Amino acid sequence: MARTHATRAELSAALRGALRPPVREGRFWVIQLMVVVIAGAHLVLDAHGGFDNEAVPGFISVALLLVPVGYAAVRYGLAGSAATALWATLLWIPDLTIRPFDRHLLGDVANLVLVDLVAFVFGRSIEAERLAHLRLEEATAERLRAEARFRRLFETNSAPILVLSERGIVRAANPAAEDIFGALLIGRPGAELLDDRRQLTERAGELVSLANGHDYRIDVAVDASASEAMVQVIFEDVTAERRAGRRAERYAQLVVQAEEEQRLHLARELHDEPLQLFLHLARQLQHLSEVRGVPERVASGLAAARGQALEAAGRLRTLARDLRPPALDQLGLVAALSSLVADVEEETPLHCDLAVHGEEVRLARDIELAAFRIVQESVRNCLKHARASAVRVEVAYAPEALRLSIVDDGRGFEPAAIDELRTDHFGLLGMSERARVLGGELSVHSTPGCGTHVEVTVPLAGPDEASRPISAPQGSGEAAPAARAS
Repeated sequence: MARTHATRAELSAALRGALRPPVREGRFWVIQLMVVVIAGAHLVLDAHGGFDNEAVPGFISVALLLVPVGYAAVRYGLAGSAATALWATLLWIPDLTIRPFDRHLLGDVANLVLVDLVAFVFGRSIEAERLAHLRLEEATAERLRAEARFRRLFETNSAPILVLSERGIVRAANPAAEDIFGALLIGRPGAELLDDRRQLTERAGELVSLANGHDYRIDVAVDASASEAMVQVIFEDVTAERRAGRRAERYAQLVVQAEEEQRLHLARELHDEPLQLFLHLARQLQHLSEVRGVPERVASGLAAARGQALEAAGRLRTLARDLRPPALDQLGLVAALSSLVADVEEETPLHCDLAVHGEEVRLARDIELAAFRIVQESVRNCLKHARASAVRVEVAYAPEALRLSIVDDGRGFEPAAIDELRTDHFGLLGMSERARVLGGELSVHSTPGCGTHVEVTVPLAGPDEASRPISAPQGSGEAAPAARAS
């Protein structure tokens, strides 16, 4: 808010300006001429004794001097009144020297002091008012300029902008908003513009698609400084941002898909050729070791070679299973996780438990695959980084989502360092990306020395032919393996 009173610095500057009267103004010299006339008349009357017989009152001259002094103050401020009072004092000096010991001397001196005092006080007051008026005019002009600038910004902004009243009625709209919502916007309820009963203020942060085919994010700003609160609703165009996000999401999907296809191809290749070759080699070595006449030393060497071939075959079988567990495609997520848990406990010192909540159903292939990979990577992290002794995996089936929980008792880490860890630990990044590609969320909670808790929620699009209760494979005569409950 602009100040309406002159500051001390401004008044000090005005006092310095009193030494520079407006000598170029014609009216200023007219005022000084009036002072000359009054002082001359007073001198003539005093010289001829006009004030001795009290025919003319002595205060008349002072009263007449106040007229030009006051006018000079009103017209030119302190500079004009001070110059006029000084001029009047100089013109009064001859009158004071005519009869220096006359009884009128003290009266004339008192009158001059009064004139000078009035000139200073009145001039200073007028100067203060004039400075305050100038300041107010400058503030008003600046406000008008600012309003004009903001108005131009409002009208030229490419983003649609609406100004609503406190009750949600449109009070103003820029041309960009009129191009989308129509020209007759003023007076319409803002909630009607998006075919939604909710007020626009309740939709802050939401993404909407408008008639021009672009996507917008709703931003809301409330101005409560005026008597009536006004709300500014800005539609921020995020079309390019969303397109880039969709492209990145699609690229991530393709990368995950290509990775899984490559894993499947490698698993089949390992199972169909190298694994079979090692098994065939083991049988051949066994057959050679049983041939009659083979020295015992050679037979023991052939047996050792057969053991190594079987060991290599076992490792290839494990590698193929890790690349793509057959149980995942044949029996479903829980069966694949049960096999994973059993293998971890058999091959490592890590104690692993699996618990299943809800009715187990077959889900979409991508969801089951992503869930298995997330659990697999979490368990692998427990072995490689967490130095955990136990891990608990929970799978919860719900109508709207699949929820996973992996808790270990490892050494943990600082949650604030997750972003730094992701740059070095691609497993955590891959887990997060797999969940995000499916529209889910992954959160990691950890405390140094107190283990780590990974939570995943993946939304389900709804039941389909791939989402059905688990049953035994046709012709197998066996039920799917039950999950181990802790």
